[in-house]
Amino acid sequence: MDSKNKSGSIETVIKENRSFPPSAPFTEKAWIHDQADFDKIWNTSQENPVHFWEQQASHLEWAEKWKTVHHWNEPFSQWFVGGKLNVASNCLDRHLEARGNKNALIWEGEDGSVRKFTYQDLHKEVCKLANALENKFNLKPGDTAAIYMPLVPEAVIAMLACARIGVAHSIVFAGFSSHSLRDRIQDAECKVVLTSDIGYRRGQVLDLQKTVREATSQCQSVRATLVFRRENKTELIENEWDWSQLTSHQSPNHRPSFFDSEHPLFFLYTSGTTGKPKGIVHSSGGYLTGVATTAKWIFDLKENDIYWCTADIGWITGHSYVVYGILANGATSVIYEGAPMHPHPGRIWELIDKHKVTILYTAPTAIRSFMRAGNEYPLKYELSSLRLLGSVGEPINPEAWMWYYEMIGKKRCPIVDTWWQTETGAILISPIPGVTTLKPGSATRPFPGIIADIVNEEGKSCAPNEGGYLVIKHPWPSMLRTIHKDPERFKEQYWSKFKGMYFTGDGAHKDENGYFWIKGRVDDVINVSGHRLGTMEIESALVSHPRVAEAAVVGRPDELKGQGIVAFVTPRDSKDKLDIKTLAQELKTHVANEIGALARPDEIKFTKTLPKTRSGKIMRRLLKDLAAGKQITGDTTTLENPGIVELIES
Repeated sequence: MDSKNKSGSIETVIKENRSFPPSAPFTEKAWIHDQADFDKIWNTSQENPVHFWEQQASHLEWAEKWKTVHHWNEPFSQWFVGGKLNVASNCLDRHLEARGNKNALIWEGEDGSVRKFTYQDLHKEVCKLANALENKFNLKPGDTAAIYMPLVPEAVIAMLACARIGVAHSIVFAGFSSHSLRDRIQDAECKVVLTSDIGYRRGQVLDLQKTVREATSQCQSVRATLVFRRENKTELIENEWDWSQLTSHQSPNHRPSFFDSEHPLFFLYTSGTTGKPKGIVHSSGGYLTGVATTAKWIFDLKENDIYWCTADIGWITGHSYVVYGILANGATSVIYEGAPMHPHPGRIWELIDKHKVTILYTAPTAIRSFMRAGNEYPLKYELSSLRLLGSVGEPINPEAWMWYYEMIGKKRCPIVDTWWQTETGAILISPIPGVTTLKPGSATRPFPGIIADIVNEEGKSCAPNEGGYLVIKHPWPSMLRTIHKDPERFKEQYWSKFKGMYFTGDGAHKDENGYFWIKGRVDDVINVSGHRLGTMEIESALVSHPRVAEAAVVGRPDELKGQGIVAFVTPRDSKDKLDIKTLAQELKTHVANEIGALARPDEIKFTKTLPKTRSGKIMRRLLKDLAAGKQITGDTTTLENPGIVELIES
């Protein structure tokens, strides 16, 4: 939507803090009848969150019920202690009688090819792979396996097969470099890697097998690589096995084992403020309780829904709201391999009409891309099947919210603007459709059972509209349990700033109605298109280049991606030998090779020196101002070099 053509409507919405009705009430939810009923549930859950989550856990299928609901030894939390369940069985087996012939997955590729898996189909494939992992590779509960795959049904099958046999999976986004994959395999000590020979994106063929071979050549823990071959000409080398051939000889039946509620379900590596990615550890019972409950309530899942979350399974959104949370509720999940604007800008709307998608969950970055492409593309399609829209990954600006609401939702679909993290496992702050009054740009209120607040430096609650730090004041079931092999880092990263509170790393404020407005990161983490990248990780990649002496990386506002990456680099070359354009391109390519294309700097600025305090600390505040094109303000008296930053021009 072009705000100029709407007589300033967006500006009016923002200025007046206009709200929108919550849309139709829950018609199939026996536990919520009206606003007063929900308010009672919410208030009670704030007073006794443990009881609320115990009620939600009872909706899962447990082989043995827990003896203790919650055990808290700050900062280590355990939920449903003594309980046993199987996560894959909860996502598949328990649906077979009532929903065996219902589609669990609908997959489409960029070329228009479609594959559908009923719950019965998916169960059989998961069982065959589970048998192969146990019988051929001798994987046992407590082992780990890496998954490096494109967004194809086999990636989901790999996740569920691992969960079925108690093997923790570590999914690495199939856009990361071999170095990044190697580091994650080594840290998790993965014994098997599940991959595909190739992937497709924007019409390009991605050689995933080459990346895996480069990574595993340096990983002693890896016994074998299982390759889903999409091209018959793909050759296998020693310790590589053909996925289809191997599973074709396995039984389609597999009796699941049941694991302790705290048994690790998966590791997922996320960037932090140091160079080493953090291996976030998620449990089984607590995690599944969190994602199943939030998926059911926030997306108002009904039996006939066709749900599409556009995230890749390489990110937490894909784990929680493409696979586990959706399948645990017996819903149908759409997955699309490729870019949602390829091969034409209307591709996403075409798919919605084709598959009669009822719920769309996507990122603000994508929404802004759709806006930029023009209204003529969504106007070509009916989009009449949609009844609910969602936003995830970063704060959504009001302009994008309004366009989404009016152009895509036709003013009839509520928008659930969700806030959560890899570490939280599940959504923590979000509207509830049919209940919550919506405000463009606000994630509204915490989910029932989540005790969230905004505090100042002293840990005291902030007044309305006073900016501060977003914290969670009580443990919740889907929270991370620790950082793999580094419990001290877990304590320091999340629990040291405010005693007894989980520090999210985000800044925010609450308005006079108690609605939360998330402002973004307060640490040295850049949020690019909803993906968190540690500045230290990118800096480490830059200084590993032989022509770089020093580097500092900051984020700058980006209309499309939320934040762009700007690198300030001090080269080793003397000025007369420096070809700025050539070196800048060389360094961008180097970072992409070291980490992945998503970490490629948008801009590289060459400097004679970096602004440092007398203690040697880089003053990033100044660099952020420069990156954003602002005048440098504030106190600079602590700088060792009063000249601040002298850029090397071409």
